[in-house]
Amino acid sequence: MSLRTEPGRHGSEFRRRRKLCDIQRALAKDPPDVATLRRMAISEGGLLTDEIRCLVWPRLLNVSTEELPPPPGPELRVNNKDYEQVLLDVRRSLRRFPPGMPLKEREDLQEQLIDIILQVLARNPQLHYYQGYHDIVVTFLLVVGGPLATLLVDKLSTHHLRDFMDPSMDNTKHILNYLMPIIELVNPGLHDFMVRAEVGTIFALSWLITWFGHVLSDFRHVVRLYDFFLACHPLMPIYFAAVIVLHRESEVMECECDMASVHHLLSQIPQDLPYETLISKAGDLFVQFPPSELSREAALQHQAERTAVSTFKDFELASTQQRPDMVLRRRFRDSVRPENRNKAVLTKPRTNRLVKLAVMGLTVALGAAALAVVKSALEWAPKFELQIFP
Repeated sequence: MSLRTEPGRHGSEFRRRRKLCDIQRALAKDPPDVATLRRMAISEGGLLTDEIRCLVWPRLLNVSTEELPPPPGPELRVNNKDYEQVLLDVRRSLRRFPPGMPLKEREDLQEQLIDIILQVLARNPQLHYYQGYHDIVVTFLLVVGGPLATLLVDKLSTHHLRDFMDPSMDNTKHILNYLMPIIELVNPGLHDFMVRAEVGTIFALSWLITWFGHVLSDFRHVVRLYDFFLACHPLMPIYFAAVIVLHRESEVMECECDMASVHHLLSQIPQDLPYETLISKAGDLFVQFPPSELSREAALQHQAERTAVSTFKDFELASTQQRPDMVLRRRFRDSVRPENRNKAVLTKPRTNRLVKLAVMGLTVALGAAALAVVKSALEWAPKFELQIFP
């Protein structure tokens, strides 16, 4: 048996070493080859180690690390309108720290976590703190350390997370409105069952606004998803949420068709998900059904312009090296070569428009995320209020 498994182990180690070499070569170029770094972050295994993430995450966010911010003074917390709420949330974040971490070290990190959040908010008075934001910030703190985390979270908050940080939850609700159209396109039966159950999409709210950091207990899975999301379009987390629901089709369909039963099931996210498979499927769904195709179905009322999508367009154009769609277009061209055109598609087409999309002949080998980046304006849903975290 050991002889039989040896080639697999050698193959895995070879792929790992090759990826490390590819990342090092991409970082060594002047300017760094961000297209390759995005591909490495999306592909199986992500960025492999936190040491590599310290080098690559700033490149994915187009953040300069030459001047790190100095530690803030005590005046940052004086008369700060967000301090009390941030303090309460950070005190509840015990499980986000590695098990067995010494108390003093954890307390020091919690103090840094508070300062990072308050610094970002002080720099960007247009942003509003929300419960769950600290779950994202603590991930960056644990991976890259306080000073660099401050820079990365600052950029992330004004781009990928921008919609979650408005005064109301209108824009967040709108993004949730993409969930059911995606499910309907892939699995109409599951969609119809959920509609009859009147379950809505609130079960996915904490997934979305924390990038799954609040609901996943294994830190390795959290940072793997962050590799993926940082390399992609800001709406990729909602596509990943959709593939989780689709993956659990049989469980959902076995439920009583009522809101309480289905919501209870879906809100309890499994910890043993096949993450690499789901990442690939989320990427493929993004290419097949980009936001521009879904915006009409997701929109309920008026059009808005200040969105993560519109700011992301400015962000990606800041450097031609930073465009994730260029990475995936090359991969997509490979996937539609004649020899690949007969491969099975992921979705179940229902209309002529869907048939046109399905015949793209996508593969799920690496996940084709973020091809059609920033192609249309989004519309917005009505205002609603919800206490997310008790």
